Amino acid sequence: MNVNKFLILSGIALSLFAKAQETIPHLQKKGTATQLVVEQKPFLILGGELGNSSASSFQDIETYFPKLQQMGLNTILVPAYWDMIEQEEGKFDFSLIDKTIDQARKNNLKVVFLWFGSYKNSMSCYAPLWFKKDDKKYPRAYSKAGKPMEIASSFSENVLKADNTMFSELMKHIATIDKTQGTVMMVQVENEIGMLEDARDYSKEANTAFNKQVPETLIKFLIKNKKQLHPSLLEKWEKQGFKTKGNWQEIFGNDVYTDELFTAYSYAQYVEKLAKTARSIHNIPLYVNAAMNSRNRLPGEYPSGGPLAHLIDIWHAGAPSIDMLSPDLYDGDFTSWSAKYRLHNNPLFIPEIKMTQNNGVQAFYAFGEHDAIGYSPFSIENNSEAGSKRLSEAYSKLKQLMPILTKYQGLSQSKGLLFDQKNTERMINYDDLKITAKHFFSLPWDPRAKDGSIWPEGGGLILRLAKDEYIIAGSGIVVEFEKQNEKKEIQAKDLGEDGFAAQGGKNQAQHIWSGTSRVGIGPVDEISIDENGKFIPIRRLNGDQTHQGRHVRIGVDDFQILHVKLYEYQ
Repeated sequence: MNVNKFLILSGIALSLFAKAQETIPHLQKKGTATQLVVEQKPFLILGGELGNSSASSFQDIETYFPKLQQMGLNTILVPAYWDMIEQEEGKFDFSLIDKTIDQARKNNLKVVFLWFGSYKNSMSCYAPLWFKKDDKKYPRAYSKAGKPMEIASSFSENVLKADNTMFSELMKHIATIDKTQGTVMMVQVENEIGMLEDARDYSKEANTAFNKQVPETLIKFLIKNKKQLHPSLLEKWEKQGFKTKGNWQEIFGNDVYTDELFTAYSYAQYVEKLAKTARSIHNIPLYVNAAMNSRNRLPGEYPSGGPLAHLIDIWHAGAPSIDMLSPDLYDGDFTSWSAKYRLHNNPLFIPEIKMTQNNGVQAFYAFGEHDAIGYSPFSIENNSEAGSKRLSEAYSKLKQLMPILTKYQGLSQSKGLLFDQKNTERMINYDDLKITAKHFFSLPWDPRAKDGSIWPEGGGLILRLAKDEYIIAGSGIVVEFEKQNEKKEIQAKDLGEDGFAAQGGKNQAQHIWSGTSRVGIGPVDEISIDENGKFIPIRRLNGDQTHQGRHVRIGVDDFQILHVKLYEYQ
């Protein structure tokens, strides 16, 4: 073969390889956002996670997948069980994996596999029996009191080798049957990894590592990222004089929080080895999930050392091949926790959250406020009929919004809204425009606002399309617009549905106004959006539904997408 022909064929091969790589699910940067790209388009995960045991039989998989497709999901997060795939050492049965992928394709769903390997909610409960029984070859972590735990030691090369061998076989199998179709979009490495009873492993190998020099790789990371470190980590390091040589206690101090830092780095290094293996076989996005410490417990009283918010730096240093560190949220304070995981170097993906009637509005908030990659309630197959209907309505609107949201992600043009009985209002500024968003029950018209009922969460998003053009979407929200330069004093008064003063109301106070111009609400249209992002009008809402131009609103019982145009007047 002559040189020119060889070069041409090599170029074609490289081009085909590059094109194949583009079709594999992957992440890309867009402005300040990170997007998941599936079938060469940005994709938002409107997901649900199956319960821990709900993918352990063909019957369950065949039963649940059609139901979840009807619920409006586009993605299912599904456990992959080590103990069921490798019941005998070296013999692999991927029938449950195959069934999952087959049912996903039949129901037009994508899959995220959750690797239940050595660690599941800290414990090694999904490791196979042959592994568990041989505690000499596959040693346990030990408590400070010397008790062997139901937790494999991350300091054992044999534990890592067995886990990594099985994980590599899983990734090879996924690549073999799915590389050209991309049904499997991401993989979670382990599940809520962390140490319990004590903040660290006290096995002989762990103690030796704890008393060694802190790895140079971690020290270099801390030095390079010193200005951006989490405040708690920076404070611990500072108290020790920002030392760069020494063991863990010499660098970070002698307390239980140093024990947790040590655990975090050991787990991150363990996961990094699995991640490198996965990337060498089938390079799709990888993430690790974290059980939150949302009850002010001490390390060891919760799964310590996992990718918690205050340990993100340690995890980024120890596991650079992991794309996302993701929170599992069960104890409220959604806005605060989600903000802790939406960082310049960590996109927000919520793979697991308590299933409630409020999931839909939380999803709107996550996408609007944080350019989230996805949202996924846990034990989704057990959702109530009312909960399923509510989530389906939310996901239906978000699915329509996907081409518009992904177009504007990373451009700082969207904001999320989330309100309850305590947090009822948010102010948003765009240039000289002030937007006041409130819970729907801030209006006096719905009797549930004042009858002692617990307010459902109201939430949604505001997306700026142009200076005077907005998308407002969600449920249970009211939005008002005014110019920044307006100065006014207006006495609030009970109003009837028609905007007139309510009978028996207080005397109207004098209005005082000064400014150069005002903003008015032009056409407000409820719309649907097709897969290409084209707006399709459903109805015009410029009468009672906007209080004759005073605000834009969506009731607590509805999910809507509204297209709003503003204008100025003097």
